[in-house]
Amino acid sequence: MRKSWWLLSVVLAASSARAAGYDPRSAFAPLTLPGPINTVRSGSGRPGPAYWQNRADYQIHATLDPATHSLSGEETIAYTNASPDPLDVLWLQLDQNMYRPYSRSHAADGASPRRGDGTTDGYAIDGVEIEQGGKRFAVRTVESDTRLQIALPTPLAANGGKLTIHLRYRFTIPGAFGGRMAWGPVKGGAIYDLAQWYPRMAVYDDVRGWDPLPYLAQEFYLEYGDFDYWVTVPADMIVAGSGELQNPQEVLSGTQRERLAKAAASDETVRIVAPSEIGAAKPAGHRTWHYHMDHTRDVALSASDAFAWDAARINLPGGKTSLAMSYYPAEAAGPQAWDRSTQYVKDTVENMSRRWYPYQWPAAINISGPASGMEYPGIVFDGIDDKGKPLFWITAHEIGHSWFPMIVGFDERRDAWMDEGFNTFIDTFESDDFNRGEFGPKRDSEFAPGGGNPVDEIVPILADPQAPPIVSRADTITETYRHPVTYFKSALGLMLLRNEILGPDRFDPAFRRFIATWAYKHPKPSDFFRFMESESGEDLSWWWRGWYLTNATYDVAVTKIALAKDGRTLVTVENRDPLVMPATLRVSYADGGHDDIRLPAEAWIRQASTDVPVAAGKHVVSAEVDPDHRLPDRDRSNNRMVANER
Repeated sequence: MRKSWWLLSVVLAASSARAAGYDPRSAFAPLTLPGPINTVRSGSGRPGPAYWQNRADYQIHATLDPATHSLSGEETIAYTNASPDPLDVLWLQLDQNMYRPYSRSHAADGASPRRGDGTTDGYAIDGVEIEQGGKRFAVRTVESDTRLQIALPTPLAANGGKLTIHLRYRFTIPGAFGGRMAWGPVKGGAIYDLAQWYPRMAVYDDVRGWDPLPYLAQEFYLEYGDFDYWVTVPADMIVAGSGELQNPQEVLSGTQRERLAKAAASDETVRIVAPSEIGAAKPAGHRTWHYHMDHTRDVALSASDAFAWDAARINLPGGKTSLAMSYYPAEAAGPQAWDRSTQYVKDTVENMSRRWYPYQWPAAINISGPASGMEYPGIVFDGIDDKGKPLFWITAHEIGHSWFPMIVGFDERRDAWMDEGFNTFIDTFESDDFNRGEFGPKRDSEFAPGGGNPVDEIVPILADPQAPPIVSRADTITETYRHPVTYFKSALGLMLLRNEILGPDRFDPAFRRFIATWAYKHPKPSDFFRFMESESGEDLSWWWRGWYLTNATYDVAVTKIALAKDGRTLVTVENRDPLVMPATLRVSYADGGHDDIRLPAEAWIRQASTDVPVAAGKHVVSAEVDPDHRLPDRDRSNNRMVANER
């Protein structure tokens, strides 16, 4: 999701060092991770032999009414209980209820808005029935904020029990205040960005059982399944949706179908509806758009009578293809604006597929509309006014969420740092890759507001006593720290793990295997930590504790250059703060040469300082730790020492 730029001045005010000193026994103490090790989740970080996951398959028939800005629907959920537990209740998420005046979401923000100040009535649930054992019957439900509990008269059997939920619902679509979904006027019409537009199954998993956290705007945790959905709109509207359009012959003109077929074979962008053609046809009546998407946790859509539309082929590993598409109003068009969006989408999907894991879905769609900066499987919502670097960066970031958490099914409601941080990490590579680095490096803006070095920009956060650890419940992190911790620190942690601790040759294959192993499953933080240790062959408990589970500062210093009795020079390097990391020591000689000596984290496993020997016969003139400025050192004034003249 798009984030607000964090104000560096906020954290600079709290940037006085809070070093507690370095204690090797604390830094390298045994670490007990919070997640379980059992037959469901193994010590290697992989799914165990008894891993299970419930499933929800959806069929939805919905109608959008632009006159009342409302949507109504009938929904069928085929639910499979793969767990070892019989279930006597089911839980659904009713995210639209967050817009009610006294929702928990409003309370969490410290406000209860009056009607008219950004509220709706939320969901109206008009009927809930269960089809079980060949019978269909009404059931008792309890609605609690953004959750709906269904009481089952007969428990749903464990290990494969199935039932079907039938429900009818309606709601008023939020205006611009909707955030992740909204409608808004544009030149020539209106755009409806529709997400969280149907009641969705909560997750029942091996860690907590049912996990229907109230929706406080910290995104989602959902089961996987197949989706068929039909959306009826006025005939002059175009509907863009997750998945693949099933009935183009019923909703597209012959010319549009021909252009779409051309785009599916073209690396260049093909206009399906040009900006000059918006509103040219005004058919009467209504049309129903049918989309299908396999193996996904969610679907979203956008509908408008003012869309331009273009597309191009995405080339995937193994000769497979997908389709990059963009939908935008006339005012968003332009050679440095949305005219380039489809190429941004295409390049992002191709590069991330090549580098990390192949994209699996038939289309990747970028929408220009009122719900700016939000991601769903196969479709993302971005801003009408976005252009230039911001449009590229936000497109790459939101499309990058296809991997985290859409393919790797993280629990965003509890662990937002996993989806946002992991995605911020991978989208920096896309900025370097696109068009020979046209918009790179993204790190200068995303990681470091103002163009500074990211390892310097994180120092005030590490020094701030109010900054939460990365592994915090997402709902507890205030806006002040949401970007610095959830996005920036999490992503920088992966960058440091890759470049400074493991090296790309160990990190990249392990990270790829993690994605492939947990694709369409529900990994927890402990699964990731264990997986990376097992695959890289490294005990990283000191890193997980220092960077993720605490908010520790880092300071390493050269404290002495002295001759030993045997003629060698000893350079003393001291770790002064709780965080420990591998570091490079550069020893420079009188002849102009130098040696770079790699000091592993274990250099400080038994003591706070370590003596690094330099071979006899070399005249040392200076020594500097972290000479290339790659580590988040809070006090760089002590990194370099000049040797006394001999």
